[in-house]
Amino acid sequence: MSQMEKKAGLLRRTSSSKKPLKEKVVLMYDEIFAKEDPAKKNPRFWDELFLMKVNLEYLESKLESVDGEEVQRIQDNINSLFHHCVQALGEEHQIKVVNALQTLCALFRGVHQKNKSASGFDIINMLMGFDKAEQRMKDLMERLDSLLCGDGSESLKSLCLKLLLCLVTVTDNISQNTILEYVMINSIFEAILQILSDVSSRGQHGYDAVVLLALLVNYRKYESVNPYIVKLSIVDDEPTLDGMGMVVHQALTEYNRQYKDKEEEHQGGFFSTLTSMVGNMFIADADEKLSVQTNEAILLALYEAVHLNRNFITVLAQSHPEIDIAATPTIPSPTTPTTPLGTTPPSLDMMSNPELPLDPNLQTSNLLITFLKYASIVMQDTKDEHRLNSARLCLIILTCIAEPMRHRKKAVDKNIPSRPLVCAVLDLMVEFIVTHMMKDFPMDLYLRCVQIIHKLLCYQKKCRIRLQYTWRELWSEPIFSVCFSALATFLFELNLFNMFITYGDTFLPTSNSYDELYYEIVRMHQVFDNLYCMVLRVSTNTGQWKEAASKVTHALVNVRAIINHFNPKIESYAAVNHISQLSEEQVLEVVRSNYDTLTLKLQDGLDQFERYSEQPKEAAFFKELVRSISLNVRKNVSLNTLSQDVLLKEFSTIS
Repeated sequence: MSQMEKKAGLLRRTSSSKKPLKEKVVLMYDEIFAKEDPAKKNPRFWDELFLMKVNLEYLESKLESVDGEEVQRIQDNINSLFHHCVQALGEEHQIKVVNALQTLCALFRGVHQKNKSASGFDIINMLMGFDKAEQRMKDLMERLDSLLCGDGSESLKSLCLKLLLCLVTVTDNISQNTILEYVMINSIFEAILQILSDVSSRGQHGYDAVVLLALLVNYRKYESVNPYIVKLSIVDDEPTLDGMGMVVHQALTEYNRQYKDKEEEHQGGFFSTLTSMVGNMFIADADEKLSVQTNEAILLALYEAVHLNRNFITVLAQSHPEIDIAATPTIPSPTTPTTPLGTTPPSLDMMSNPELPLDPNLQTSNLLITFLKYASIVMQDTKDEHRLNSARLCLIILTCIAEPMRHRKKAVDKNIPSRPLVCAVLDLMVEFIVTHMMKDFPMDLYLRCVQIIHKLLCYQKKCRIRLQYTWRELWSEPIFSVCFSALATFLFELNLFNMFITYGDTFLPTSNSYDELYYEIVRMHQVFDNLYCMVLRVSTNTGQWKEAASKVTHALVNVRAIINHFNPKIESYAAVNHISQLSEEQVLEVVRSNYDTLTLKLQDGLDQFERYSEQPKEAAFFKELVRSISLNVRKNVSLNTLSQDVLLKEFSTIS
């Protein structure tokens, strides 16, 4: 049967001279789109309708083809169809429930597609009648909640979630979807949490549940009180939070694995270097970058969990066995439309087997490590706007994680030959800066990296934790050469430098580290001298940058004091010893011998920072991000993936 015939619901006849017959369900749809109430001629019309296999394409196209006058004429029948769909969700006959769910999806999509310019109130009136909408949506949400929380068919639960995803994403801007007001009033938050807290349900439905929650949290989040935001922020049930983290962890792991496979095809397995958290957090700086579709939906879910719920921070560091997804047999699943790499949930076998025996020889991972690997992939190539935004979201998540009040207390040192996770975060920040020294330098991302490093330093200083880290990489000339390319960034980097100068004795691991800091400042004196000359010239003139230049001049006080103090002594040492070029160790010897005569000024506020706030700075970014995610979910969600045969077979085994 051709696609056109399928869409029209046509059945071929054996005789080519006769017109093809229409499916019975299509004839029943045609009756609904007639003016008369179809139940007048046939009292059992609605019962029979939901026993028929739904023709989604025909029903949606029929709704899209209705013009303004016809809408008024058939509105009562559309309202009646919606009402009977909701009633059918309470039927014991499972096929009726499936068909009602699919019909509701066609109604939501078809009516919205036809009436894109219509107000939300007109859409509601068209679907269910405005005077009855509150009760209709209350009944619908209660029945969906019952299906999601019950012990019934897993296929029905899957369809319920897909219907909700369909409803949430029918408009490009979810905040303009007025029907969601009823989803706010009649919350399904507890049903989502139940799915995430149960191992079996999470394995089959966790991905859809997490994406649905992330989208609902973003409904009019700046305009009114969103109950999903309030409820998510106070969740403290450990199994639920662990379940949410597990879903995100496994989705990102699947993405990393798929990327690893593609990389090995092109580069012979360079991705394997990522498995070492001690090593370089970036995959490669090769000229050829693999173009891989990122997964913003799951990243948005991670962001909302980290940003809203302070209890979720402990989930980031919980260890899980690393599972080779490719090596485990996957559970056959119904065919779905082709989707870009990274936008589909991980295989069900991985999602449903989180609690494996911990073999001491089994390599473990956690959500933060997996996220850092994911971020390192995304941050490789930020030349196009899409990947630039993905990298920005990763850095926003790291910014939230780095807020000092969110850290756990330092654990007792057990002399384990490994590094804290914060070292991996610092590696990623430094490596991003070093590997993106380009003409069109992504300054916004650079500033976010510096701010993350600053927040981590503030925590180290506050808790007097001497982190065993090669801080010298932060003081290297390449980084500062990039930094000093724009006046707006000078203050950020100089304050970072001044943090080390003023408070380094409280958190640097050894006195040698402090010596190396001074060595790098003296070594790069030409960079700082050039900067000082530039800002001094700007600060003495009138203009928009006068105040900023003055602040930079002030921030350079101690740096210049160090340079002016040690440079003459180094030159004198070289002259006395008749050495044309001093070695690093000789310069360090001069530095160590002349600390006592160095005078520095105490600078206030270096260990203070502006706490992250989504509103107003990031509001526009998240609005566009959620729009993009909504479009992608709408394109990929499918309620037509299960055949009647599959459903009948499943229902026949339900006791």
